[in-house]
Amino acid sequence: MRVAIAGAGAVGRSIAGELLENGHEVLLIDKAPTAISVERVPQAEWLLADACEITSLDEAALQRCNVVIAATGDDKVNLVVSLLAKTEYAVPRVVARVNNPKNEWLFNEAWGVDVAVSTPRLMSALVEEAVSVGDLVRLLRFSHGDANLVELTLPPEAALVGTRVGDVAWPEDTSLVTIIRGTRVLTPTNDDILEAGDELLFVAAQAREEQLEQLLSVQRQDAAGQV
Repeated sequence: MRVAIAGAGAVGRSIAGELLENGHEVLLIDKAPTAISVERVPQAEWLLADACEITSLDEAALQRCNVVIAATGDDKVNLVVSLLAKTEYAVPRVVARVNNPKNEWLFNEAWGVDVAVSTPRLMSALVEEAVSVGDLVRLLRFSHGDANLVELTLPPEAALVGTRVGDVAWPEDTSLVTIIRGTRVLTPTNDDILEAGDELLFVAAQAREEQLEQLLSVQRQDAAGQV
């Protein structure tokens, strides 16, 4: 897979290193001569150019890329790069870094963004995920379909503990993709039994998150006990 990364700072170089280790082709683009540090990622291709300019992206042969990552420290630049990659070069997958959480609403399909990664939001989500049991935590937002990757750790008192996955009436536009149980990562089947402490990862439409949380919550059991 060929990947172009706009922004050769610490974030861009780190991403490049990981991708190269996994056997992918990587092109790093940056307009600042001081950012061109070939010796730091010698296996990558490097291009000194402004990724917001069509002529630069032509030189980068962006149409040959499977993925473009807009990883600069400037949200305006990341949006422009994303839009050009998608509309001018039909890049199949565009991933954009969000530096300021207030700008996150802009990073959507209209700007060519397939996946927006907000470092502040991700860090806060990971903190919440580590300490929260019974609360839905949003880990990642996908632009297409207005869907999110969300996580909930099933508390012991939850009504669904002991229930078969196939017997649960999950909300529409919601998919249980993984169950993390201790050190195991399970691909859910209808016959799997939900256990207390299971970390459940869903891809869910944002409009369904509240319904999903209510389904998995302790309050659901409390209400059932009163009936």
